[in-house]
Amino acid sequence: MTQEDKELLLKDLCARLPYGVKVLNMAEGVNKVCELDSVLTSRKHKAQIFVSLTLPDDSVMTGIEMVKPYLFPMSSMTKKEKEEYHELCYQYYGVYFDSVRSIDWLNKKMFDHHTDDEGKTMIEKGLALEASKEMYD
Repeated sequence: MTQEDKELLLKDLCARLPYGVKVLNMAEGVNKVCELDSVLTSRKHKAQIFVSLTLPDDSVMTGIEMVKPYLFPMSSMTKKEKEEYHELCYQYYGVYFDSVRSIDWLNKKMFDHHTDDEGKTMIEKGLALEASKEMYD
């Protein structure tokens, strides 16, 4: 995982932390779905980013490169969700622009909206997995 990928994943996970984002823990062959509990990092040691995960009966800490969040592709947004989202955006001559509230809504609803410099989403880059609808019910 490149440093840029780690930073993109860090930004995404931190933005979703208040909303109970679920991740796949791939550390040591565990491959269990966990909920993100906290993110630990140091500006001095950029390459070292750790996450704390809550398991049903325990918690564990691992490197950020060992987790992948479960997110919904933007294309899976329902008509009702699109209406809710657009109500939170700025509109200028029929074009919608994100606001702080709309970005927060996307994070809360676990939509895959963060992109890299080339416009690839987290799922497209292989940094996230596609969530099933029942995962966040």
